[in-house]
Amino acid sequence: MASVRSDKNIELMTYSEVMEVSGYVGNFKVKIRKRPRYVNADLCTGCGACQEKCPFKASNEFDVGLGQRKAIYTPFPQAVPNVPVIDPTVCAYFLKGKCRACEKFCEAKAIDFEQQEQILDADVGSIVVTTGFDAFDPTPLVPYGYGVHENVYTGIQFERMTNASGPTGGKIELKDGSQPKRIAILHCVGSRDKNYHEYCSRVCCMYSLKFSHIIGEKIPDAEIFQLYIDLRCFGKGYEEFYNRLQEEGVNFVRGRAAEVTTIPETPNEEGKLIVLCEDTLIGRQRRIPVDMVILSNAVEPRADAGETAKLFSLSRSADGFFLEKHPKLDPVATMTDGVLIAGCCQGPKDIPDTVAQASAAAARVLSVISRGKVEIEAAISIIDETACSGCKTCLGLCPYNAITFIDAKKIASINEALCKGCGTCAAACPSGAIVSKHFTTEQIMAQIEGVLI
Repeated sequence: MASVRSDKNIELMTYSEVMEVSGYVGNFKVKIRKRPRYVNADLCTGCGACQEKCPFKASNEFDVGLGQRKAIYTPFPQAVPNVPVIDPTVCAYFLKGKCRACEKFCEAKAIDFEQQEQILDADVGSIVVTTGFDAFDPTPLVPYGYGVHENVYTGIQFERMTNASGPTGGKIELKDGSQPKRIAILHCVGSRDKNYHEYCSRVCCMYSLKFSHIIGEKIPDAEIFQLYIDLRCFGKGYEEFYNRLQEEGVNFVRGRAAEVTTIPETPNEEGKLIVLCEDTLIGRQRRIPVDMVILSNAVEPRADAGETAKLFSLSRSADGFFLEKHPKLDPVATMTDGVLIAGCCQGPKDIPDTVAQASAAAARVLSVISRGKVEIEAAISIIDETACSGCKTCLGLCPYNAITFIDAKKIASINEALCKGCGTCAAACPSGAIVSKHFTTEQIMAQIEGVLI
């Protein structure tokens, strides 16, 4: 991000969102809302005095609820730009009209409570959508006890716990501050499940194995249990990493966990989390008492994927991810020319696959820029202006908004850059003024005759 910001050819708009998109490939008009930080980025030195003196706190989104942040805060470590933002839903000045402690202690005079949101317009030739993913909330999976039992964490929460900049400073701790001695990692939480997501999230197996290695480094005498359906270690060096963990003494139990309970049956289960499962390799039911449970929860589409799809005229597959033009021949393009997708917004994938797809999308954009012209589909609809009656029937039927009405001539007009040649308008035109280019009645009949001869 620092490299992006320092590149003279890139304009980085942070704390902003796209409001409206119109136009077509090579000629998009984008309206952007830039939200107020209430901090002047040009004056701020990033000293952190404002955050230190702010008396009001809220749950830290970056730490996934494990820690707290101030009402004025830097969204995450090494943020670019390294400028804090004031949360008006927590700040006492916006709620009660008083406090302003951050303003009093800011030597650079960078606090500006009068900032307003800005609406910016941009002319762009191509758009790359990389909105990422959400982590599945395991709360509906009541048997696993997430949010009910203490010391049951999601994968991202454990990731933040083990990070040196996280809420525990990188220490693996239970709620009481002690170190866990037995830890269970449950795979496929929300993935490969007909009740939630039928697809495989692809990354869960490997980050679960990574957790085992991290735990072994930080707590050498810890006993680790991996409960899995089957391990999908498909990447370069991934199978070797799995074999290495087996040699390190990690316990692999083939079977999906049925329940996490706190009801003991034996003295050694007292005060423990008990994972109930069936070990399919030995054909027995097991009760595994542990101190901590980590849920490897699924990757799922962003909550606002539907609104984003409408904004950029994208299609979505049955699982909710954005739909590519072709899964093998054109995995970065969409049915809207000039709008490309990359990363987990298109489907679950790990970092190497994401980087490869992002590079492909960037190369596609650069190829358009270097050519200076855009190739469009040959099979499109055309209007015979002499036959058009101006009834406007076609306007509401075009799924690509490619048809406009020329009031001066009282006829419809088709934008060739937007038209996909679906033929909906041609089939509905009462005057027969619209025909599909290269698919006229004469051409179709000639093809039929050629097949029958």
